[in-house]
Amino acid sequence: MVSTTLTTPNGLPPEHETGDVSGGQPDGDGPNPFRTMPHNLEAEKSLLGAIFVNNRAYEAVSEFLRPEHFAYPQHGRIFEAASKLIERGQIADPITLKRYFEADENLADIGGPAYLAELAGSAVTVINAGEYGNVIYDLYLKRELIALGEDVVNAAYGGAVEDTATSQIEVAEQSLYDLATSGDYEGGFVPFRDSVIAAIEIATNAHNRQGGLAGVGSGFRDIDRLLGGMHSSDLLILAGRPSMGKTALATNMAFNAAKDYYESDGREGAVVGFFSLEMSAEQLASRILSEQSHISSDRMRKGELATEEFNRLSAASTTLHNIPIFIDDTPALT
Repeated sequence: MVSTTLTTPNGLPPEHETGDVSGGQPDGDGPNPFRTMPHNLEAEKSLLGAIFVNNRAYEAVSEFLRPEHFAYPQHGRIFEAASKLIERGQIADPITLKRYFEADENLADIGGPAYLAELAGSAVTVINAGEYGNVIYDLYLKRELIALGEDVVNAAYGGAVEDTATSQIEVAEQSLYDLATSGDYEGGFVPFRDSVIAAIEIATNAHNRQGGLAGVGSGFRDIDRLLGGMHSSDLLILAGRPSMGKTALATNMAFNAAKDYYESDGREGAVVGFFSLEMSAEQLASRILSEQSHISSDRMRKGELATEEFNRLSAASTTLHNIPIFIDDTPALT
């Protein structure tokens, strides 16, 4: 039997740990009542063993799992070596990996190449490999979250004079966002047949509209003719010098899409989210009201409205009440 002594994220061998290795809860009855960093030794061993027994297990985790996600550095290095062999079309097992770790002092501490054979004995089925990979990745995120929290606390205690609370919050928000999206692996290769099916669906929708748009209409005939409507995969940029009407055009396009959605019971148009970094939600709403009621926004602000104009304004507001457009005017939005 090979003797294994792995160093845990706290620098202690597993038999000297306190707390739940999966959840990091403290063990108040032990001699060292501190919380261990979240990790799962058995999940890491089982996944590596599954890869050794059947290299197809690597396919279940290859898109999101990385060597640094393993709590035990030795396991991360073993996973990295195995992945390189598999991606080169070679077999990764204890025999083929042996030569990479024969002179490895860190692996020698836990049994050397013989430890690779021990991992193979811990294998799970290929079907479960993805679940074990998810466990490992989730625990990695928790460790990163703990480290991020410590950074936030330390910054709040010892920040420079010019390092305001608001700026620290922005840094923390960005760090949380980066952490949340670090495992976003929804992209990657898509089978061509799936892309063809999606393209056919777009063409079918356009055909069913009898020459109508395949995408979401902007309410401007020439723009829609050139673009074929707005599509979910599009990034459209309105560029121009100051006071050239960029916001007015964008507001109208957003409003028209939302109006089409409401009037067609969701068959056309779209529910719209509008982010404004300059104008407030009230200012944008006033602009839309002005355009729909054909009343000058300047006169609306100054209260210079005749009775007939005020009635038109009220009628327009009633019509716009249920239009599905949502405005976020959060300042310094990132």
